[in-house]
Amino acid sequence: MGVVTETQLEEITPTLVAAADRVRAAVGTEVGDRVERALVRTLRDTISLDDDGAFVITGDIPAMWLRDSTTQMTPYLRFVADDPALAELLWAVVRRQFRLIEHDPYANSFNREPNGAHYDPDDLNADPLVWEQKYEVDSLAYPVTFAYALWRATGSTAVLDERAHRVFRTIVAQWRAEQDHDRSAYRFVREGAIPTETLARDGRGTPVAVTGMTWCGFRPSDDACTYGYNVPANLFAAEALLAVAAIAREVWSDAGLADDADVLRAAIEDGVRRHGIVPGPAGDPVYAYEVDGLGAGLVMDDANTPSLLSLPLSAPSVLDETVWTATRDVVLSPANPYWSSGAVAAGVGSPHTLPRRVWPIALAVEGLVSGSPSRRRELLDVLVATDGGTGDMHESFDVEDPTQFSRPWFSWADAMFCELALAAAED
Repeated sequence: MGVVTETQLEEITPTLVAAADRVRAAVGTEVGDRVERALVRTLRDTISLDDDGAFVITGDIPAMWLRDSTTQMTPYLRFVADDPALAELLWAVVRRQFRLIEHDPYANSFNREPNGAHYDPDDLNADPLVWEQKYEVDSLAYPVTFAYALWRATGSTAVLDERAHRVFRTIVAQWRAEQDHDRSAYRFVREGAIPTETLARDGRGTPVAVTGMTWCGFRPSDDACTYGYNVPANLFAAEALLAVAAIAREVWSDAGLADDADVLRAAIEDGVRRHGIVPGPAGDPVYAYEVDGLGAGLVMDDANTPSLLSLPLSAPSVLDETVWTATRDVVLSPANPYWSSGAVAAGVGSPHTLPRRVWPIALAVEGLVSGSPSRRRELLDVLVATDGGTGDMHESFDVEDPTQFSRPWFSWADAMFCELALAAAED
């Protein structure tokens, strides 16, 4: 297995430099320089290649998350139509993702090879290829939507082969099976762990009703769900099922799979309408973050995507814009228990990190969904000013002191900074 070679980088780098130059011209030299550094660094330092695709580490953790590996590559999608070498590299990421999903569709992260490394060696799952088997709906939705976007941008179907076809069938079948989670064999137990690192009821999670939505064990933060139906993940799944149906019909001529995807999507959307929309603090209907279908739910948001704030990016075809607008106002206010404001920033954090920590991912999302060129530039300035003097984006930082941060190199945050900067350059 080898890294992306200097020759490959030399072939792709002019595209990245040209993009950074557009940012420099529109937004400023410092932001453009950071974009160029991040775009090049991600390809150079996170990707390893072999005959079965591209393995992408998160930055400072030597494992590949299905979610992170998609978000890390997302900024490059806007360039692939004019850069075949870059498109080939991104397809290699998709090929690896499909291989990993085929291996274990319940796992969220994997090793480069079956070396037995695990986040916790005492977890129930001892598969040597699996780093961690936290079941997260978005881990399946991200590769589907990424493959769909890449297919639409390039027209290539080479990686949409029989393996991909099997994987899409597996995803639809698994989401359908998890509509009635009590019948599922999936369990996650981490002995002696804090509540967010294991599932209640001997690994089954807290009780849920059958609602039409599909069950999640863990959030995009890798924290356990309080209630088993994560609403932004379900809406993201509904968006991904539109992609499944389109590829099934147009690439594989598989009307059966397309129809199954459509039926499942309709059930999920109906479940969200009936159970996932609740009265907000001001009485307006808002999306809950999680519900159980039994009457309990959480009005909050988490920085990790898919989030409620990110729905215009992750689920644009299936969200209710009026409900989302009211939800956004709650998310970006003290009514969200994970929103914080301090001397250097105000934004959304996560129970995954310390209190009063804002995540750069959430600041970038806030800018991307704002529709405001001036707000995007304001948030870029905040992100540059809160890197703790390192020149890098971090997982989170303290709203009073950005030198207090978590994770020295978080490639997903780099990607979101690039997404925001590239969007600002296009305003």
